[in-house]
Amino acid sequence: MSILYVFFGGFQADKTAMELWLASACNLRDDIKFLAYPYPSPHASDTAAVAGFKKNVGFDTVIQKIKDVAADTLYIVGHSSGCAIANELNSQIEGDHTGITLIDLDGFAATHDQRKKSAFQIWSAEGGKGGQSVNWDSSHKMYPALHATQPWSLHFSLVNTAATDTITKENYAQTGYAGCIANLYWLPPKKC
Repeated sequence: MSILYVFFGGFQADKTAMELWLASACNLRDDIKFLAYPYPSPHASDTAAVAGFKKNVGFDTVIQKIKDVAADTLYIVGHSSGCAIANELNSQIEGDHTGITLIDLDGFAATHDQRKKSAFQIWSAEGGKGGQSVNWDSSHKMYPALHATQPWSLHFSLVNTAATDTITKENYAQTGYAGCIANLYWLPPKKC
C-alpha cells in the first residue's frame, strides 16, 4: 500500500520552513511520499491563501502530481491558514474520494462541499497547565503537546513536535519550524 502526504504550511511558512519539515518527515517515514508547499500570500485569510496558491503554484499542478504518484492512500494536510489551500485542493479532486483523508491542523475548517466524501479530521493542541493552541476548539481532536504550553507554541506543535514556548506571536515566522521534528501523529504506524 502506497501513501502520499501533501502538506501546506500556514501563514509565513516559507520555502526554508517547508524544506526543514520535509527533510524531517522523510527521515521519520521513508515508507511515505511527501510533498510540502510554502504559504503563497502576504495575507492570512482563506481567500488570499487560495488565490495565492492558484497564482503561484496551481491546483492543477498538484492534482497532476497526485495522479503521477498514484498512491493508494492520500493525506491532504493544512496547517493554520494553509488549511484553506488543503480544503480547496480536496474539493477540486475529481472522482472517488475513498482513500483520501483531509486534515486541518488548527486552521480553517473545511465546508461540507470542500470535504466531498473524504475522511476528515480537524485538530487543535493542548499542553501542560491547560494551555490551548491559537485556534483551539473543544469540538476538535486534541493533540497532547509534549514541550509546549502557550498558544503559539501549541499551534506549531501540530507540525513540529520539537516546538517549545520560545515560539511566540512575535517570532513564530522565524522559530515555528526551528529544530523541526515533523508531527505525523495522525498517520497509521509504519508497517515493518
